[in-house]
Amino acid sequence: MTVTPLRIVLAAAVAGALGLVASLALDGPGPLLGTELGQRVLNDAITATTPAPGEVPVARRGQPLPPVALTGLDGGTLRLPDDYAGRALLVNVWASWCGPCIQEMPELDRFARAQGADGVQVLGLALDDAAAVHDFLQRIPVAYPQAIDAPGPADAGVRLGNPRGVLPYSILVSADGRLLKQKIGPFAHGEIDGWALPER
Repeated sequence: MTVTPLRIVLAAAVAGALGLVASLALDGPGPLLGTELGQRVLNDAITATTPAPGEVPVARRGQPLPPVALTGLDGGTLRLPDDYAGRALLVNVWASWCGPCIQEMPELDRFARAQGADGVQVLGLALDDAAAVHDFLQRIPVAYPQAIDAPGPADAGVRLGNPRGVLPYSILVSADGRLLKQKIGPFAHGEIDGWALPER
């Protein structure tokens, strides 16, 4: 029996798919989600059913961030992306009841403290009750500024590209206000330093 090139290609494709399924079954999606490609696939799946035009504007990778007004913990108004123009911005969406969010906060704090005056800006966005956030930050303070919004179908996390509300969720915005990267899930130790490098 002669083996044709088409059969070889089909056998390789089937073997690759079976290997991927076996890997996901044994190790879970963790290793895949730790890659930029995995994050893109996950985000595309999550945003596949974004609100219809005319409803809530949802940020898209590569596009300018839609204007988002947030309330700072001091009660003032923060406007994205305008108030942070000129430098890259990492926005981390979290909640005081979210275990993985709390776990990554020391890493975000370390990164924010290392940035200096010209580095990447870091902004926390709590989708939570204001009293719970104030209480949490009294116990576990961080150096980067915080904003707050009530969770719901049109909250700031949704408008920043996370319509399913999965937490933690982080985005990287370019100095000119474009959405560069999205990450669903917590940052591992040391991961944020490479992830937050602005791409052109």
